[in-house]
Amino acid sequence: MRPDPNDHSRQRFQVALKLWGWPIALGLLSASGLVSALVSDGWGDAWAWFALGLPVLVMTRHALRR
Repeated sequence: MRPDPNDHSRQRFQVALKLWGWPIALGLLSASGLVSALVSDGWGDAWAWFALGLPVLVMTRHALRR
């Protein structure tokens, strides 16, 4: 029985997702916060505060933990 050629690419994808999943998510969150801060008012301001503050809190937590 031959090994599945897609198995290796699937494993590489899972490793990449494990490594880069959270940084990509925080980057997308920051980008949405920046766009929201620039183009919206009211609820958009609240979203911008949340979306830009959460990555700062995560980085601060990890920096203080070391």
